[in-house]
Amino acid sequence: MTSGQITPPAVDTVATLLRELVAAWPAGRGRLSDMARYAVLPAGKLLRPILVLESARAVGADPVALAPVAVALEFLHVATLVHDDIIDGDQLRRGRPTVHARYGKGEAIVAGDALLLGTFLAIAEGAESFPPAAVLKAVRIVAAAGLRLCDGQVTEAELTGDLDCGITRYRAMAAAKTGALFEAACGAGAILGGGSEAQQAALRAYAAHLGCAFQMRDDLLPYLADDARVGKSRMSDIANRRPTFPVLVAVELADTEQRARLELILSGRLSPDIAHMLLGEVFTETGALTVAAERVAAEAAAARDCLHGFGARGDRLAALADDTIERTW
Repeated sequence: MTSGQITPPAVDTVATLLRELVAAWPAGRGRLSDMARYAVLPAGKLLRPILVLESARAVGADPVALAPVAVALEFLHVATLVHDDIIDGDQLRRGRPTVHARYGKGEAIVAGDALLLGTFLAIAEGAESFPPAAVLKAVRIVAAAGLRLCDGQVTEAELTGDLDCGITRYRAMAAAKTGALFEAACGAGAILGGGSEAQQAALRAYAAHLGCAFQMRDDLLPYLADDARVGKSRMSDIANRRPTFPVLVAVELADTEQRARLELILSGRLSPDIAHMLLGEVFTETGALTVAAERVAAEAAAARDCLHGFGARGDRLAALADDTIERTW
């Protein structure tokens, strides 16, 4: 595998997902479709729809048959990014202007709403040939995941500037904000793929660990790569005074003087660029980035451990966990 990149599924699977995305929001249909299309294309990592397909593969189903449902998870994910960028005031996403930077806040909110509603339309239309009970269960877990994600967003706002929130509360936030959609993607794939209750539970457990590992690694990226590589501003977290994962690891490792500097850094009294530079110094002194990376690796290993019962059919899911450790975008 290539270090720092998400291992792709088969080329035909990616092509199928891209066709579904293009078909859902065609060019020339109107401004709303154009805004939604701008939000979802060019596509990002497509990790959530890939998780749907690979979970279906893991339980022995044809993953391509689930592609119309899989893209629904991308719509939901992108909708939250559109709204999140408005909340954070971020101007860059996937290496180009955010939706609100290009179209304005009001219309970006509407575009995000359209993507949210498009999520459930895509599931309903894409799963018409599946057993109704399975479709209902899949819809339920996706809707519940959306609510958990919102709860995670609110919790993240509550943690603003709080160096004492602790890793446990951070993990609960990450499990909701990021892990919820991972769990929904794997759960929907396993359910519609005809997986047993035990298989569904194993894949949800895998997704929970993967989601935490992914968010932890995401929090490290502003200190490992530049904006062009990451695709968004490295200053966003520090500008919004977020106690991200490496910050909380640094709190655990800091002495009294380093703790005082961390408090100043997250106080909002410094410009984001100065705060970012000073935070990097504390990370170097405490070794926080190395310790944080080790914990990401442990979380990814826990995700892989959940796949033992799937044999070779779970290899691509295991590869995704491996790639999470090293990704730089």
